Amino acid sequence: MPDFSFERDAGGLVAGIDEAGRGPWAGPVVAAAVVLMPGIPEALLTRIDDSKKLTEAHREELFDPLQAAAEIGVGRASVEEIDALNILKATHLAMRRALAALPRSPDVALVDGNSDPGLSCRTQLVIKGDGRSYSIAAASIIAKVSRDREMAALAKALPGYGFEKHKGYGTQAHQDALAHLGPSAAHRTTFAPIRALIERGPA
Repeated sequence: MPDFSFERDAGGLVAGIDEAGRGPWAGPVVAAAVVLMPGIPEALLTRIDDSKKLTEAHREELFDPLQAAAEIGVGRASVEEIDALNILKATHLAMRRALAALPRSPDVALVDGNSDPGLSCRTQLVIKGDGRSYSIAAASIIAKVSRDREMAALAKALPGYGFEKHKGYGTQAHQDALAHLGPSAAHRTTFAPIRALIERGPA
């Protein structure tokens, strides 16, 4: 379970940063920066964990309480930016935008993973940080829910692909929809499965 060890060691105003959506074949990558405020209710704190360990319903239940108990910034990089930059650079861009969207600049950012996004403040990389730091875990929840909601909206704009269910990941249902409909404007054309479909052309 996460705790506040990294935050205490870092000192000052600390933000946790994480992303959602590096692996999908469609949709944006979304990052969140979260500064948990002093006095956060223990009942809320004990429910915060790596978003991948939580059900969709649990993540949704935590979203609004976190908004009230934290300073939050959300950033995204579009499909076009992902294709132009590559997914790692686009993820870093989304993280920088999330940090910039915070109401205050933190002294330190705890970033999930092992790749430095080039932030404007002191940065500490934390491997598997979403399961070790409350701030990063909270950021993982905000990023995941924000992206899932965007994919649900995209499903209404681009019906037939099932974005509301698989969120753009390469599930069998997604592959079947692609075989029938072909790639949409929301698909990442530089990702190998989508590029192969484009190169193959209509069936």
